[in-house]
Amino acid sequence: MSDQYYDARETRSGDEREQELSGRLAAHIGRVIADAPGWARHLSGYDAAAITSRAALTGLPVLRKHELMERQAENPPFGGFRAGKGGGRVFMSPGPIYEPQGQGKDPWNVARACWAAGFRPGDIIHNSFSYSLTPGGLIMDSGARAVGCEVFPAGTGNTETQVQAMAALRPAGYTGTPDFLKVLLDEAEGTGRDVSSLSKALVSGGALFPAMREDYARRGVRVLQCYATADLGVIAYESEAMEGMIVNEDLIVEIVTPGTGDPVPEGEIGELVVTNFNSDYPMIRFATGDLSALLPGASPCGRTNMRIKGWLGRADQTTKIKGMFVHPEQVALIARNHLELGRLRLTVSRRNDRDVMCLVCECAAPSEELAAKVAASVKEVTKLRGEVELVAPGSLPLDGKVIDDQRDYS
Repeated sequence: MSDQYYDARETRSGDEREQELSGRLAAHIGRVIADAPGWARHLSGYDAAAITSRAALTGLPVLRKHELMERQAENPPFGGFRAGKGGGRVFMSPGPIYEPQGQGKDPWNVARACWAAGFRPGDIIHNSFSYSLTPGGLIMDSGARAVGCEVFPAGTGNTETQVQAMAALRPAGYTGTPDFLKVLLDEAEGTGRDVSSLSKALVSGGALFPAMREDYARRGVRVLQCYATADLGVIAYESEAMEGMIVNEDLIVEIVTPGTGDPVPEGEIGELVVTNFNSDYPMIRFATGDLSALLPGASPCGRTNMRIKGWLGRADQTTKIKGMFVHPEQVALIARNHLELGRLRLTVSRRNDRDVMCLVCECAAPSEELAAKVAASVKEVTKLRGEVELVAPGSLPLDGKVIDDQRDYS
């Protein structure tokens, strides 16, 4: 560890990082298939030995959360996707979906996010994530302790008691949701308790609006954020540069068109898909269900891994039309049936008190005949009639939407 960086891996060249990650893929996927029957089923027919690059990885199927939940229901508790023997803790997240705790002192790879937030050995950290059922509290707890901090396991609620503890323990840092930090600071101000020891925070699990960050800065607390999930741990984190989120080491992150596994061009919004190298609970092309986008270049802080814009919404745009669910995957299937089309967007509106759906398609050579063929595909794939509008390439906004529900429910 240096004062600025958690380790030297954060500043290695992009080529060096990519070569190291690609070099691990084939052996890792081979072990996963051998040790986890759920993965063996999911990747049946694919040659692990051929997966030696990011490009080759994109040929594997994406695993979506609803599929994982289905496999867990069929084969509890983990659907056959666990490759290790356990010995730690198990958790239940909303869904429900079950996750095991991995091995080691920092199984969710949180330490470098804590370091980037300014946490240092000897700091006391006030952790207001929940320790009940879900892994949130322990995710941050383990990361802070991995960098040498002491952690007060505050959990959620009991605001008055938490502020009392902060005034007595004098923590240097806070972990929790962005909005609960305001609750604590307001409570301290209202009761006259001194919590001025708090100077830094690492938040997650909610939106950190610019005005909120500025308010905390005025109160003497520098707040950085990280993007984490129960399945994968910390995927990306902010540094002092506060220009996007830096992808964590030992992860391969892709941004794909929602409903597909196809990578989008750099800068375009899409669904975040992650591959890790966790030997106990591996995830290979796991779709988070969240939208994000890649940022060009490296962070001004000197860390060289790719950056994402952070959380930009949900990728699961499934909607119900005339009593039938329509999924982004179905829009992707229509696109594959008509390769002469570019980007597609299914819009849903109300007309004369009826649901109306229209598939807007970018197309360089529109024709009535093509529109009729696409309309037939819409009916075949969705079992619903829909209008088709062919528009010029580049007409659709680059916002990650595949299904745009414009109905007014007010």
